[in-house]
Amino acid sequence: MQVSDIRGPDGSASGAITDVAGLRVGHFTDPRRPTGCTVVLAGQGATCGVDVRGAAPGTRETDLLDPVNAVDRVHAVLLAGGSAFGLDAAGGVVAWLEAQGIGLPVGPACVPIVPAAILFDLWVGDASIRPDARAGRLACEAASDSPPAEGSVGAGAGATVGKLWGIDRAMKGGVGTASLRIGGATVGALIVVNAIGDVIDPGTGRPIAGARSADGRRLVGTTASLIAGDLPPRLSPGMATTIGCVATDLVLTKAECRKLAQCAHDGLARTIDPVHTAFDGDTLFALATGRSDARVHPVALGAAIAAVTATAVLRAVRAATGLAGPGLPSLPSLRDFEQETGR
Repeated sequence: MQVSDIRGPDGSASGAITDVAGLRVGHFTDPRRPTGCTVVLAGQGATCGVDVRGAAPGTRETDLLDPVNAVDRVHAVLLAGGSAFGLDAAGGVVAWLEAQGIGLPVGPACVPIVPAAILFDLWVGDASIRPDARAGRLACEAASDSPPAEGSVGAGAGATVGKLWGIDRAMKGGVGTASLRIGGATVGALIVVNAIGDVIDPGTGRPIAGARSADGRRLVGTTASLIAGDLPPRLSPGMATTIGCVATDLVLTKAECRKLAQCAHDGLARTIDPVHTAFDGDTLFALATGRSDARVHPVALGAAIAAVTATAVLRAVRAATGLAGPGLPSLPSLRDFEQETGR
């Protein structure tokens, strides 16, 4: 299966994670600086797994998703900017779900289960502005089962790629989504691309967005430059991170969802280079809503999940909007870069 061959359930190119029955997606984009959060709502609950590959993650409720642990359903997944501060937005999602009567019945209370992951976007604008509980609530209020906006919105508002030689040589990242049908089931992905590395076209193996030369006119190719001995200045862990959620309408166990999240990282490896570094906190969740009684071979299912993940990464940078302005670094989008360089 080629990434370019992916079609949504209605035959349209790429589709969206909301094609998976039982899911809705909402963004909140902060108007004060480029940051925000994105929520994937599973109002009737979904089985969930997680796989964390980056060495600098920022997460919530990931231990609960271990297959040996008791709770087997979640009610939302939150993705947020703001670094560790952005985890506060999950509290707003929990409060909104509780007000809707959605959650795990526990004695006298109904407790919503909301795993979350954050990315570092404090490079852009006033770092004291970051997603909070209000942002999480507003993302929930905006949620729908229509295809969500892509690019520089929600958790992708301040996302960047190609940062190994500093933010001034980076480009704009964002959020992307995709889906496909396989064996009577639907699989989808929603990925927020904020990597240290470059975004790669898997058809050519060449970067399409990432670290630029000092004059900004060409992509240097991060891995090739590293191998050639062009080492970056000292960096600190946690300055990047690609986070996201993949999903299917199949009936899966927590262990099967974890395996699905592992397969999704193969899609990152096809389209981000280098990936899973000491400076990234790459974290992917996998949801199974159980709305379909189809049976799909696990190898085929894993291959499909990797494919939609790769497509979502590419769509994220292709839909991104460039960033510039007072107090902001100049970060061209892929479209800006192509226009300026005539690529």
